[in-house]
Amino acid sequence: MKTDRKIAMVVNHVKMEDEDRADVAFWISRSPAERLTEVVRLRQNYFSWADGSFPKKIEKVVHQRHI
Repeated sequence: MKTDRKIAMVVNHVKMEDEDRADVAFWISRSPAERLTEVVRLRQNYFSWADGSFPKKIEKVVHQRHI
């Protein structure tokens, strides 16, 4: 039994400024612990993708731009 399934192409046009505001509002609504958890998850995904392993220690470096 063969069924022909079709997937509709859907596009939503969104202004970049509106998307940025929505992202900021979303993350401001989250607790600092939730934000930190997501940063750690993203780091693990990136390092695993980039070189196959997550470093045991990540050096904390802060750069401040002088205006």
